[in-house]
Amino acid sequence: MAKKEIFWMKAKRIMRTGFFNFWRNGTVSMASVLVMMVTLLVLGFLIFTGAILDRSLTELRNKVDINVTFIPSAVEEDILGIKYSLESLPEVSLVTYVSREEALVTFKERHANDQSILSALDELGENPLGAVLNVKAKDPSQYASVADFLEGNSAISSSGVSIIDRINYYQNKVAIEKLTGIISAADRLGFIITLFLAVISILIAFNTIRLTIYISKDEISVMRLVGASTSYIQGPFVVVGVIYGVVAAILTMLILLPATYWLGSATENFFAGLNVFTYYLRHFPQIFLIIVFSGVFIGAVSSSLAIRRYLRL
Repeated sequence: MAKKEIFWMKAKRIMRTGFFNFWRNGTVSMASVLVMMVTLLVLGFLIFTGAILDRSLTELRNKVDINVTFIPSAVEEDILGIKYSLESLPEVSLVTYVSREEALVTFKERHANDQSILSALDELGENPLGAVLNVKAKDPSQYASVADFLEGNSAISSSGVSIIDRINYYQNKVAIEKLTGIISAADRLGFIITLFLAVISILIAFNTIRLTIYISKDEISVMRLVGASTSYIQGPFVVVGVIYGVVAAILTMLILLPATYWLGSATENFFAGLNVFTYYLRHFPQIFLIIVFSGVFIGAVSSSLAIRRYLRL
């Protein structure tokens, strides 16, 4: 018999034995699947929490910018020249120009209920406001370099005089630095939580699967006595672990469907308009693959470690 045929024959026997052990030890299998389901559910909700956090941080990024206010006598051509220079920077994502007239209209609308300010504007007889450039960087940590650029020679007009009146980066510096810190901390925390859950899941599944192996200790002893290889002994238990992971993953996906539907409207109202049910449906293939792969990985690794520990390899 060819080696390839022998290999496939052993593989079929291992698969068949694994499925048989899964159904035979129904109570233990159910307990193992339920334990793994809890882990995968936590992982699933961690995925949604990460999506909510990303959306919230994106909204915060979009609200953070720096305003460059120019002196009233600044020539529009010089201001637009600075605008084009800013747009050429790799750190900058968007620059919006607000003319003096638009700035005055916005100022009046903001203080529509304050008659003293409006009266003071009327007495001046002219527009005291300068044009403004709203600058958005690609990342909050890049606003410092944008501010340094503006304080350099780029802010000098054609007449050789600086036309910038004020840059509000230094007033917003504390808020920008806090946002940058929150984003970095959120990334680190998400990685640590994911790693922690993976380790806990493997340990829980490891101890649960050891119970299955203990139930089959007599069979393992007989197999070793008749000269069965370690891979042949290990195979069915790894198959059982993979089955635990697949079944737990499918049940987890079924539970997440009504759970996200129930939470969808609440998350949409409170977390930057993100509906987790819509997110679940839109990213179903990716979430399904992550959950199934995690379940299979945890089941296979836990089974392999447990049987190796039992056989003292």
